[in-house]
Amino acid sequence: MTFPVLTTGITNAVVFGSYSNALDCLTQSQRNDRIQGNPASASAVFAAGCFSGLAQVVVTAPVDLVKVRLQSQTKGWAGVGGDGYRGPIHCVTVILREEGPRGLFRGGLALTLRDVPCYGIYFLPYEITCRFLTEEGQRTGTFAVVMAGGVAGVVTWAFATPMDVVKARLQMSGAGGRVYQGVLHCMSVSLKEEGVRVFFKGLLLNSLRAFPVNAITFLSYESLMQILTRPPAD
Repeated sequence: MTFPVLTTGITNAVVFGSYSNALDCLTQSQRNDRIQGNPASASAVFAAGCFSGLAQVVVTAPVDLVKVRLQSQTKGWAGVGGDGYRGPIHCVTVILREEGPRGLFRGGLALTLRDVPCYGIYFLPYEITCRFLTEEGQRTGTFAVVMAGGVAGVVTWAFATPMDVVKARLQMSGAGGRVYQGVLHCMSVSLKEEGVRVFFKGLLLNSLRAFPVNAITFLSYESLMQILTRPPAD
């Protein structure tokens, strides 16, 4: 987990930075304007979220690949000459040596298909829940931000889990896992052999994790933005 932990700040910076700037561009307004009574439309929020999902794939794909391969190692694992990966740097080195730079983006299409629409969905329930829990003309409070962030995380993972299963299987393809020819082949084989329930493996765990993690993430984001965008005193 060292690799994803050390890079999660970068990933979230790309996600929220891309989202905020895309929303500014789409609405031709600034964050403070939207807070003070000119909220963005649902379509603009969704589009900005989709853009942020696409932007962060470049950062997330290699990090997620290394995490999945390290987590999937078991005692007696046959990959990497039977010795296994010794850590994230060794994992990256082996992938580059055996598969080239493209190997770091194995499963990237599945990741893109998961993250682009799901980040659109991610920000949409957040904005809707915040508006529902905030009186008109008032700044969104801590409770509303925490609840909205948690709801956004759970809703997003409900949509993301099927493609997350496919992504993880593709990332292990050729590294001790079953070899798949692509996204559609992985989906068809998994469906045929394990049924539709296979696409919802880990949904409960993801949901239980998603609420507190995303509640804290959005609270941190809103608190920092409130500090950084505070107008100068006269």
